[in-house]
Amino acid sequence: MTPSPTRAPPTMDDIRTQLARILSSEEFPQVGRSVSFLVYVVEEALAGRGDRIKGYSIAIEVFKRPEGFTQDDPVVRIEAGRLRRALERYYLVAGQDDPVTIEVAKGGYAPSFTWKASANSEISNEKPSVDESRWRLFPPSQNIVRVVIGAVLAIGVVTMGLVWFAHVGVPPKDSHVLDGPTLVIAPFVSFGNDHQAALYATGLTEELLTALPRFKEIKVFGRETSKSLSPETEVARVRDELGARFLLKGAVRVAGNAVRVTARLLDTDTNEILWSQTYDDEIHTRDMFAIQSDVANKVATAVAQPYGVITQAIGAKPPPNDLGSYGCTLPFYAYRAELSAVRHAEVRECLERAVDRFPAFATAWAMLSIIHLDEDRFKFNPRNDGSSPIDRSLRAARRAVQLDPGNARAQQALMIALFFTQNVPEALRVGEQALLTTPNDTELLGEFGTRVAMSGAWQRGATLLDQAIALNPGGGGYYHGIRGLVAYMLHDDKTAVIEIRQADLQKFPLFHAVAAVIYVDAGMMEDARREAARFNEMRPDFVRNIVAELKSRNIPPGDRARMIADIRKAGLPAEDEVRSTMLAPTDGSVAVRPR
Repeated sequence: MTPSPTRAPPTMDDIRTQLARILSSEEFPQVGRSVSFLVYVVEEALAGRGDRIKGYSIAIEVFKRPEGFTQDDPVVRIEAGRLRRALERYYLVAGQDDPVTIEVAKGGYAPSFTWKASANSEISNEKPSVDESRWRLFPPSQNIVRVVIGAVLAIGVVTMGLVWFAHVGVPPKDSHVLDGPTLVIAPFVSFGNDHQAALYATGLTEELLTALPRFKEIKVFGRETSKSLSPETEVARVRDELGARFLLKGAVRVAGNAVRVTARLLDTDTNEILWSQTYDDEIHTRDMFAIQSDVANKVATAVAQPYGVITQAIGAKPPPNDLGSYGCTLPFYAYRAELSAVRHAEVRECLERAVDRFPAFATAWAMLSIIHLDEDRFKFNPRNDGSSPIDRSLRAARRAVQLDPGNARAQQALMIALFFTQNVPEALRVGEQALLTTPNDTELLGEFGTRVAMSGAWQRGATLLDQAIALNPGGGGYYHGIRGLVAYMLHDDKTAVIEIRQADLQKFPLFHAVAAVIYVDAGMMEDARREAARFNEMRPDFVRNIVAELKSRNIPPGDRARMIADIRKAGLPAEDEVRSTMLAPTDGSVAVRPR
């Protein structure tokens, strides 16, 4: 058998073509310094000056540092780390089938150029137009190792793909989901030589490593990474070596029976302290394990919840071209805070693209389930393709749970979809189970409180909603609006008025309906009529079908009757259940109502 010819290294044209391919891709950041950095090192290598590519020359030529530049300035090291991550992401997403790999390996700045083992380019016997010795190519022995490793990885990827296909039922188009915000937890430090404080600090770090990963919208580095850091770890190291955007640090002090914990969250891009908090407790009133768990849950909730510190920081400075986790999750929560048809359309389109591109992205499926449901319950942008939005919602929710059974957003979506398919006991069971796993996810807690309340357990719903609002005062106004409705049902006029005014969801039609009945009950008739008129302008179909609408939300008969009576007092021609039944046709035709 004739041996296969040895493949010549990529030529200058091959390399420059690949460089252009990378720079023109949406997956390679067009902001910052990665473009100029990459162009500089590639052209220097192709010009035969690879041995001269040093941190000093890059600082002078690329970053325009003065001649007196010293290595104390970390700019080159920082940007090199970013460039390596950008190249890695590019080849994982857009460049999977590219023929040439350009790498800047750790330990230096000169690039290497190699053919990808999977490339289908024809083998060429031509000599490369650039002297091979000028490049930082791997020696033959390392090339063999790289090919073997590549083959093993390829087999592993194919195997995982087949398993995924068998489990989910559709082939993954691109199962790699771009990382959202990343968080590193540095070991908490203990002040003084107190052995008990040291134990407490270690235990608290462990509790945080358990509590924070439950919030699926962020990526938390694991225990091994955390243990490898010192409590005094510098922000620059976390940013440069780990590529994490956020660092959580803290300290513990024990004096007698008093325990004080301080925690702070830092933005590694800016070295800014985004959040800090002090927690005080007494050892003689509660055991140490209970205190550790309580503090860890409070920190995790403040930092990582959907409307928490990290979400706000990312919202103020969103990552460019991120079509993964935060490409759609931030707009989703913005939609939930506003509840408008315009935002609904935007988020639906974004999420549909996300699950098409990342079919294993459980959080996106969960959010899309809620968006589908809103086509029906809120009448936001209903499709005319004959499909049932509730059926689509339930399918998407089940897909999310199948992909990630512990995902709080997936469990939340399944709970809501089951509730609106009239499977109330099962919906509440799913919610109860989800809260056992993720008790501090305020989005889940608020939604579960809503479902409990609307099923008729108004007082328990009020308690759950109060917990969610207390844990997350900056959360969506939707839960304030529901809390106002619950207070109305409990004949607590004062709380109802306060809560509905805090909700302030002017673009959300049902907000005005709830406000109308609350104001009727509070004797504020002018406000009630104004809100009722606004609601009828936005949803004229609702009042005509008010009984069916309230039934679909599983509101008990007595509570439905009260709401309908108050809607009528606010000036809208709502039929009660008896009258509605009399007017309902029996032959499937549309009822003609008296004018």
